[in-house]
Amino acid sequence: MFFKMRRIFPILLIAIALQSCSEYQKVLKNDDVKAKYDLAEKYYEEGDFKRANRLYEQIAPKYVGKPQGERVMFFLSNSYFQRGDFNMAGYQLERFIKSYPKSDKVVEASFLGAKSYYKLSPDYSLDQTETDKALLKLQNFINTYSESEYFAEANAMAQELTDKKEKKAFEIVKQYNKLGEFNYDMLKSAVAASDNFVSDNPGSKYREEAMFVKLDALTHMAMNSFESLKTERLKTAKAAYNTLKKKYPESKFDKEATNLIEKINKELQRLEPQIVESK
Repeated sequence: MFFKMRRIFPILLIAIALQSCSEYQKVLKNDDVKAKYDLAEKYYEEGDFKRANRLYEQIAPKYVGKPQGERVMFFLSNSYFQRGDFNMAGYQLERFIKSYPKSDKVVEASFLGAKSYYKLSPDYSLDQTETDKALLKLQNFINTYSESEYFAEANAMAQELTDKKEKKAFEIVKQYNKLGEFNYDMLKSAVAASDNFVSDNPGSKYREEAMFVKLDALTHMAMNSFESLKTERLKTAKAAYNTLKKKYPESKFDKEATNLIEKINKELQRLEPQIVESK
C-alpha cells in the first residue's frame, strides 16, 4: 500500500499544478477584473509574485481612483521587487509614493525603493552612476525616517555603497602608482590622486594605505629625478614618511615604509656634501 501511495502522490501534485496553471491562464485571458483581483491576492499571499505581478499589471489601471487602488499599486510595486525586477520596482514605488503620500505604506515603499537602487549598484570596477543614485535615495530615507524599523538596514547599505565608491577611488590611486613603474608622469598622478582621496575620504579604511602609496610614489619620483631636483624631492618624500608615522605610529605598512625611508636617508646623505661644497 505504501509503495502504491508513493507512486500516486507525485501524480496528484502534477494534477494540482496543472489545474492551478489552467485557472491562472483562464483568468489572465478573460475580462473579469474582480476574478483577476482575487487571484492576484491569492498568489501574492502564497509568494507567487511572478503570477501575481502579471495579474496586478492588468488590473492596476482599472483601480485608479478607487478604494482598492492603493493596495493594488503597492502590491504591484512590491511584486516587481520580490521578482528581482529592481528597475521597475524603483519606478513603481516612486509612483506609489507620489500617488498616495499619506499611505501607511509610504515608509516601507520608500525603503524598498531605495533598496531597489541599491540592488542595481554594479561592481566597484564599473561605472558608479547607479551607486550615486542609490546613495542619494538611501540618504534621503535615512534623513527622513530616522526612527524607522528599516533605519539600521538602510544605514548598512549606505555604508556598503560608500565603501564601494571609496574602493574604486583608491584602486585608481594604486593603478597610477603601478603605471608609474613605466611612466614617470603617472607617479605625479598617483601623488595627486592620493592627496585627493585622503582629503575627500577622511574616515576611509583605505586612508592609511593611500598615504603609504603617496610615500611610495614620491620615493620613486625622487630616486628617478635629475640630480638638480633630487634633494628637494627626497625631502618631500621624507615629509610624507613623517606624516604617515605621525598619523599611524604602528602602521601595518611599517616594514615597507622603513625600507623606503632608509633609501631616502641614504640618498640624502650622498647628496648633502655636494650641496655644502656648492655653497
